[in-house]
Order: sequence, then C-alpha cells, then structure tokens
Amino acid sequence: MAKSTSVDDRRLVPLAKRLRPSRVVLNVVLGIVAIFWLVPTISLLVISLRPEALFGQSGWWKVFTAPSQLTWGNYAAIFSQGFHTGGVLDSLMTSLEITIPATILVALISSLAAYSLVFGYWRGRDIIFLVIVGLMVVPLQVALIPVVQFYRELGNLFGLNPYGTIPGVIIFHVAFGLPFGIFLMRNFFTGIPKDLLEAGRIEGAGEWKIFYRIVLPLALPAIASLAIFQFIWVWNDLLVALVFLGGNVHAPLTIFLYDQTRSLAANYWIVSTGAVVSIVIPLIVFFSFQRYFIRGVLAGAVK
Repeated sequence: MAKSTSVDDRRLVPLAKRLRPSRVVLNVVLGIVAIFWLVPTISLLVISLRPEALFGQSGWWKVFTAPSQLTWGNYAAIFSQGFHTGGVLDSLMTSLEITIPATILVALISSLAAYSLVFGYWRGRDIIFLVIVGLMVVPLQVALIPVVQFYRELGNLFGLNPYGTIPGVIIFHVAFGLPFGIFLMRNFFTGIPKDLLEAGRIEGAGEWKIFYRIVLPLALPAIASLAIFQFIWVWNDLLVALVFLGGNVHAPLTIFLYDQTRSLAANYWIVSTGAVVSIVIPLIVFFSFQRYFIRGVLAGAVK
C-alpha cells in the first residue's frame, strides 16, 4: 500500500509543477497583454468591415452587439476601381515593384559580399567589414539630400536621373539594406566549416559553383531571415517614397494611405481598408518563411 502511495505521489509531482500558481498568473498576464496588443489590429479590421456611414455614429466595438453591420462593401468598392492610376491596386502593384527587387538584390549581394569576407583571401577584408558595420549606424534621413543631389548630378552628366523613378527608390533601399544584410550573412557564414569548401575545391569545383551548390543551401535560414527583414522595412517605408516618389503618378501603398488622411475630410474607411490590405502581404511573407526566421537569426547571432 505504501509503495502504491509513493508511486501516485511521484505521478502527481509533474502535475503540481504544471499547475503552480505563479505559472498560471504568468499565463493570464501574458494573455491579457496579447489581447491589448491585438486591440488596434482588431479595431482596424472591424472598421474596414463597417459601412462608411456608421463611422461617425458609433464606435467600432458596437459590432459585437450588432454583427449585422459587418459588410464587404468597402473592399468591393476599392477593388472595383481596378488598376487605374492612383487606386489601391495600382499602389499595391507599385509597392510590390519596389519591395521585391530591393529584397532580392539585398539578399543576393549580401550573400556574395559575406562569402568574400569570410572565405576570400585578400588584404583589408577585416577593415572593410568594420566599415560596413559602421555604416549600420548612419541614419537614413541624413543621406536623403545628398542622394537626391547625386541623382541630379547623374542626370546632368549622363542624362539619366533616377530621382522620381521607381529604380531610384530601389537603389536607395538596396544601398541602406546592404550593411545589415552583409553583417547578418557574414556572421552566419563564419559557422560553416571550411572543410566543406576545401572538399569542393578538391573535386574541381570553382568558387561560383561552391557558392551556389554548397554555401547557399546551408545559408537558407539566414537568407530567409534577411529577406523578411528587408521586405517589411521596404514595404512599410513612407519617408523615402515621399522624397523620391512624392510627385509620381504611380505611388506605393504607404503614400496612397497618407494622401487619404491629408485632406480636411479624411477617408477613414479607405484608410482602414487599405491598411488591412497592406498588412496581409507582409503576413503572407512572414508565415511563408517563419520556420527559417528564428533559426537564421539565432544562428547568426551565436556564431
């Protein structure tokens, strides 16, 4: 009987640990914080699903007592405009035209530069890396005016002025995304055993083949993490887009939403609906690469 009681006691110990009051309180507190954190997003979604006429009559929380208010009319209205200049879909496509090339170029150039810094044998690579790390602390706002002047000088010299064009914005984002990208990729590459590369060279593989057949597959988690960071940074950018594309007929989604709030009668139903649309794309990107995100960031930080 005593033996049976001791076995039961041992079985109850893990259950008691799982039900400790401190852990329960912690979970409750974290749940409350998560709810408060999600309130702005939930309110934005609810506002986008309510008719425009109800915006000034009652708060968005009234929908919980009258769910019949919910409608897809706002989304139908903005998507019915099609891809005409200045519409939501046109701005969405412009944002994609800027973000996708800027993300791909930063990931590719950062990987190549990090490969050279880690596995290349040339003088001054450590000094170059320190300079790149130093560039990470340069504020983006400081470079806006010099870059605009540089673009105009290019136009005077070669007749090709990137200012006010989508390629000009892409070049700017790539230039400011490279320091962090090279830093992240370089830290990850230092953990790759050099014996793998030596084995490839013994087999007769060149540097380019070693890069894309050996190094890139191993660096996929870090590349995915960098792509997520760069995509979100460029997608949510407003300042650079205002400076370089403020007068362009094809503006990104951030400028489109900004223009809706500058007038005296702000179109809040368009702002809320367009904001939800702008949130969906980064969420798709994040959840598509989330299995690589934490692994890539931690690997680069530890190594």
